[in-house]
Amino acid sequence: SNRKNAVIIARVLTPRVIHDHDQWNHAILRLPAAHILQSWEWGAFKAKYGWTPTRVLFLDQDTPRAAAQILRRPLPHTPFGVLYVPKGPLLDYSNSTLVTETLSALARIAREQRAIFIKIDPDLPLNTVHCSLLTVHWHLSREQIQFKNTVLLDLTPTEEQLLAAMKPKTRYNIRLAQKRGVRIIPGTRADLPLFYEMYAETSARDGFLIRQFPYYHDAWGAFLDAGRAQMLLARIGDETVAGLILFVFGDRAWYFYGASRNTHRDAMPNHLLQWEAIRWAQAHGCTVYDFWGAPDTLDENAPMYGVYRFKEGFGGKFTQHIGAYDFVVNRPLYFLYAVVRPWYLARLRKEQQDLTGLGDL
Repeated sequence: SNRKNAVIIARVLTPRVIHDHDQWNHAILRLPAAHILQSWEWGAFKAKYGWTPTRVLFLDQDTPRAAAQILRRPLPHTPFGVLYVPKGPLLDYSNSTLVTETLSALARIAREQRAIFIKIDPDLPLNTVHCSLLTVHWHLSREQIQFKNTVLLDLTPTEEQLLAAMKPKTRYNIRLAQKRGVRIIPGTRADLPLFYEMYAETSARDGFLIRQFPYYHDAWGAFLDAGRAQMLLARIGDETVAGLILFVFGDRAWYFYGASRNTHRDAMPNHLLQWEAIRWAQAHGCTVYDFWGAPDTLDENAPMYGVYRFKEGFGGKFTQHIGAYDFVVNRPLYFLYAVVRPWYLARLRKEQQDLTGLGDL
C-alpha cells in the first residue's frame, strides 16, 4: 500500500517553474530551513558567472510543499551540463514520501536538462531523518562545495543571557575592544572596495584563496541593494581595522564574510564586531545566527580549528550536516568530471603553488 500512496502523491505534486522574484522568495520563506543560497538573489548573482538558474516549486494542489533553485552549468564543447541545488531542496525531510517524490522529480529534471549529474546539499543536521537520501540512487559526493559543518547560535535568549553563555575569554575580549576605543559602524556599498582590500589582506594572512573584486562586488552589492545583507565596520580613531558582511533571509543570519587588517589586532576588533553583528541580527528578528563554516572534525590540528574556537567562544554549537549528495545520470562522464578532473586540477594547482611559493595552501 505504501507503493500505491507514493504513486498517488506523485500525481499530486506538480512542478511549476517560477519566473517572479517576489513569488519565489515569498514561497520558499514558508518552507522549512529556507536558505539564502536558495533565494532569488543568489540565483541572479550566479547567473552572471556561468550558471543558469531554474526555480521550481513542487505544488500539492496550490500549496508549495517543496522547492529547488537549480543551477545549471554547461560543460564546454558538449551538449551536457552539471546541475547543483545549493543548500536545497527545501522541504519537510521528516516526510519520507515527500522526500522520495521531490528527489525523483529532481532526477527527472536532471535527465531532461542533459546533466551528467545533479548535486544537492540540503541544510540538514546530521542527526535528522534523511530517510530516502541514502537510497541506491543518491550517494555522498566527493566534492562538497559548501562547508559541511557549521556553528549555530540560538538568538532567542536575551543579550544578557547570550553574554553569560559565552566563554569568559570572549566576553573579556569584547570589553577590551570597547576599552581600546574600537567603534562599530554600519558600512554601505561605497565601502566595498575598502572591504575587499581588508578581505585580500585576510586571505594572504590566513592562507585561503579569494576571487577578483568584481565577483564580490556583484555578490555583496546585490544583497546589500536587496536589503538582505548588512555590512559592519570596526574603527579605531579614523582608521577602519576590520569588517564583516552579514546575510539575512527570513529569521536567519549568516556570517559569510569577515575581514581584518594586520594592524591593531591586539585591540580585538573582531570580537566586538562579531558581538555587534549578533546584536544586529537579533534586533532584526533573526532567531538563528549561522557562523558558516567549521572543521570536518573537532581535531585541534584541523585546518579550521582556530576559526572554530573563535566562533565557539560566542556560545555557538558545532553542528554537523549531512553534506552533498549526487544523483548520477551519465556514469562515464561523471567519472571524468568527479574523479579525473579534481585530480588534474589538484596537480595544476600544485604546480602553480610551487611557482608562487605559496606552499600547501
